[in-house]
Amino acid sequence: MKEASFYEKLADNKVRCNLCNHFCTIAENKRGICGVRENREGVLYSISYGRIVATGVDPIEKKPLFNFLPGTESFSVATAGCNMRCRWCQNWQISQLKTRDVPGHDATPAEVVGMAIQRGCKTMAYTYTEPTVFLEFALDMMKIAHRSGIKNIFVTNGYTSEEALRAVAPYLDAANIDLKAFKDETYRKLCGATLEPVLNTIRLYRELGIWAEVTTLVVPGVNDSKEELKEIAGFIADVGIWIPWHISQFYPQYRFLDAPPTPVDVLHRARKIGIDEGLRYVYEGNIPGKGNENTYCYQCKELLIKRFGFSIVENRIKDGKCPNCGAEIDGVF
Repeated sequence: MKEASFYEKLADNKVRCNLCNHFCTIAENKRGICGVRENREGVLYSISYGRIVATGVDPIEKKPLFNFLPGTESFSVATAGCNMRCRWCQNWQISQLKTRDVPGHDATPAEVVGMAIQRGCKTMAYTYTEPTVFLEFALDMMKIAHRSGIKNIFVTNGYTSEEALRAVAPYLDAANIDLKAFKDETYRKLCGATLEPVLNTIRLYRELGIWAEVTTLVVPGVNDSKEELKEIAGFIADVGIWIPWHISQFYPQYRFLDAPPTPVDVLHRARKIGIDEGLRYVYEGNIPGKGNENTYCYQCKELLIKRFGFSIVENRIKDGKCPNCGAEIDGVF
């Protein structure tokens, strides 16, 4: 437990948390929407600080990041809690707290970074749950990782406040941001949040110069219409045509069990929409071996990185360029 950053004291021992875009007003002995920030006698605490609930060594492609150090391994770490309530959450057992107890085991920032160093990982990914809600702990790890030559990655729902994102920006190298839909109603009804702050966060990543990729889980009957997919792709292209867009197949999860898995032809259609909207890199996820998980040169269409799932079969990029036509390939290689 550690006193939180990004909050202000109010009257009657209440506090306002400024960490994410909920901006929760929290009464004494109560917690914010995330479930892991608690007001104790007018002081806000991050009660998940140092409480590791999950770690793992993953291919960086699993984040997914395809244009950032492809073929390397990332040390993933999480604490419990989340500031959204997505009905299809795949990690709901650790993101959605059911008791007041915070699960996990204790570890210091230095100990966690030491695990990444020991395993030879090039990056640390703050993932599995929402990194925003354990930002104080993440930031302490990020500073140590930064000094150690390890790059830092957020896998995030994009609901971080501007103040908080600007604070971590000097230590944050890349992020994958979920853009779950392009309707505010969907965010409110199925995710417990709103759309506009997510769009603003994606824009802010560009302003701050942090490499960003965007993921949309295509859920049948929710966000799979041609019109909405075109709106999502068009928005990303307006921010930057070089931003990779990952369109992933949905499988029934958690409290969203009635929808079927996304048909593969819907993902193919979404990819074509993204390319037609001007995006240079559009990837289909969760369907290994069925194509369109490769990286192609946006200029000459040469196959540059051949993938099968999260594994790289061949990488032909040389010094960040296409070996065929010399085009600069966007990303970090």
